[in-house]
Amino acid sequence: MFPGTYLFAAIAISFGLALTATLAVRTFARHRGIVAQPKADRWHKKPTAMLGGVAIFASVLIAYALFVPPTTYGWVVISASAFLFAVGLVDDFLHIKPYQKLIGQVMGATLVVYYGLQLPWTGSATINMALTIFWLIGITNALNLLDNMDGLAAGVAAIAAIFLAASFHANGQQAEALMLAIFAAVLLGFLVYNFNPASIFMGDCGSLFIGFFLASAALMSAAGGRSRSLFAVLGVPILILFIPIFDTTLVTIVRKLFGRAASQGGRDHTSHRLVALGLSERRAVLMLYGFAALSGTLALLARDLKLDVSIAVTLGFTVILTLLGVYLARVQVYDEEEIKAARERAIFAFLVDLSYKRRIFEVLLDLLLIILAYYSAYAMMFGPFTGSGAWRLFLQTLPIIVFVKMAALLVMGVYRGIWRYTSLNDLVVFAKAVILGSVASVLAILGVYRFAGFSRAVFALDGLLLFLMLAGSRLTFRLFRRLLPAPRARQGRRVLIYGAGDAGELLLREILNNPELNYAPIGFVDDDPLKKGKVIHGLPVFGGNGMLGAICKERGIEEVLISSRKISEERVRQIKRDCEEARVKLKRLRIQIEQISDDDE
Repeated sequence: MFPGTYLFAAIAISFGLALTATLAVRTFARHRGIVAQPKADRWHKKPTAMLGGVAIFASVLIAYALFVPPTTYGWVVISASAFLFAVGLVDDFLHIKPYQKLIGQVMGATLVVYYGLQLPWTGSATINMALTIFWLIGITNALNLLDNMDGLAAGVAAIAAIFLAASFHANGQQAEALMLAIFAAVLLGFLVYNFNPASIFMGDCGSLFIGFFLASAALMSAAGGRSRSLFAVLGVPILILFIPIFDTTLVTIVRKLFGRAASQGGRDHTSHRLVALGLSERRAVLMLYGFAALSGTLALLARDLKLDVSIAVTLGFTVILTLLGVYLARVQVYDEEEIKAARERAIFAFLVDLSYKRRIFEVLLDLLLIILAYYSAYAMMFGPFTGSGAWRLFLQTLPIIVFVKMAALLVMGVYRGIWRYTSLNDLVVFAKAVILGSVASVLAILGVYRFAGFSRAVFALDGLLLFLMLAGSRLTFRLFRRLLPAPRARQGRRVLIYGAGDAGELLLREILNNPELNYAPIGFVDDDPLKKGKVIHGLPVFGGNGMLGAICKERGIEEVLISSRKISEERVRQIKRDCEEARVKLKRLRIQIEQISDDDE
């Protein structure tokens, strides 16, 4: 156990080393003209100094030599990561081919495996070696791909390093914890210059070094920890590094659909999609920081729980991020020519149709939710999974529960709705399906097992949990639409909606759901004084009664849309005069049923 003053000095000096080294490297790169020029497939808009990875590598190496007690595994991680730094540095200057970088990554991974750092995920040494190499290469490339926006890769890696350090500390691995703590301090020092607006980039030498360092350092938990928790060894590294894994998975799948190489640069990462939704670059990066911190916190909380509870927590978090991924995948980030070319491929057309209808995805999700709800009900009544009689009954009846409840969801029409339009009527359908499924499950178990040894409270709790999970999953898209701005929702002609009633709310939803209208709604206007100052879907309601012209001038309004037919013609004429004085166009929403067939048919 290191004294507090020693830890503070090590972290502070490491941070200072990174500040000094990054400033020196930035000055050198600018003087030598080693800068990244803006490109069509890159995000930055101005020439920016490169080689920030040199400062990171040098600072980590010096800080490690000064403060961390030498261990065999520690030097293995440092040496193999240094090799990947060299591979990245060569790529920064010579732009080597992807397969050449992959060969370098395989060589570094085999070095780590040779000295005994492996994932103990199976009972086979050969399979463990293969999985470890895949882990090292996968995480390395995930961090490399995540380096797509100012401060993103460095910040997420720093957060991951902090949580890995905390995990090592909990395992009793103090030297490893200090190693990750100074690594995080170095990244934070570099982040001072790399956060938006960045004045230096880390380059491939930095991203490959950081990614490989984190991936190989995570292996030390299994090699030297005193923890007996299987999840601490298997699940914690995955959760801590979940954000780069998530981003890489999303980008790889979507790029394959569009016939683009996964290693090819592009503006289609999670961060870019958040910006396309209307977030600023800083807010997009900070949101991903938040997700990285959340996944790290879940990792630390779940590491000391029973394995089944830990897996349930991980699956729940995975479901949330999967839903976010499905939502973000709908954001258009490719140009029309790429989309048109991709649509001509049968596999793309099939998957787009699948993504749009989402029926198979819904079925698989509901299968998971049924299992999770039934397990959670048992866990809440009988505690974490054990070999007791109650849990044996759980395992015996789980297939029956899945079969019966999936049938109930199908029969009651749960899969006929569209998520983005989930309403109270859909919730009623979910409730009916859950009640039918619960009653049928009880009857099935009564017929097979005579209900001997079963708890009635479990089935009541299971039904409640399943309803909440079904409703929550379906309302997720609506939640995302409220938390994240809709694409182009604030671009286009600035309009006011006259009438803050049901018709006005209907018109607003049509504007937000139909970007082809090219409208940017600014707010509502209503003559009812009781509605003034209220908010509808985040937009304010302004008072009418002669204030329309002033509001239009103050807010830069280009058009006024009358939403209701209940407004008298006299009032419409007054609104028209106000708009003409303010030089604003006036339009009116009309919804009518038109008869097409003849009366005698």
